[in-house]
Amino acid sequence: MRTSVTRGDPTDAFRRAACQAGPVGVYRERLTVPVSWWIVSAAAVITLFVITVVPAGLLAGAVVGGLSLVLLLVWLLRYGGAQVEVDADRLRAGRAAIELTHVGAAEPLTGDDARNAFGRDCDPKAYLLLRSYARGAVRVAITDPRDPAPYWVIATRHPDRLAAALSGHSVGRS
Repeated sequence: MRTSVTRGDPTDAFRRAACQAGPVGVYRERLTVPVSWWIVSAAAVITLFVITVVPAGLLAGAVVGGLSLVLLLVWLLRYGGAQVEVDADRLRAGRAAIELTHVGAAEPLTGDDARNAFGRDCDPKAYLLLRSYARGAVRVAITDPRDPAPYWVIATRHPDRLAAALSGHSVGRS
């Protein structure tokens, strides 16, 4: 038996794998930092290396450049490693997780609404997963009376898909 394989743009397959919203409401997204951040970081490491090599020598430049490279790599991978996931039982956003039975309405936010949700319109008790490079967000009402957070605001590149995945599981909606 032969299996048909579709060959398309590999970046499309990667994007579909990184951000999925299936018929059962499963959603997964990794909030990786954009390529421009990697380019700026590489330029910063090279600059630090050069400005150290000129007055202090190659060894000092290698130490400063190597140390700054390691620190930037750790920071970019950690900051860009945040994941948003909705499965059959729970919502995970970064390090936080909550059972879907305690999740209420999910509201997709874009543009000024997303910016304001993380700023002036934000409740200090709300849980925030903020990534400045993600232009959209989803505000998720929390229905658990024991949870001090009235809602979560989750940064995402695909607010409509995340809200749709959550709406398929929401219990506490009107």
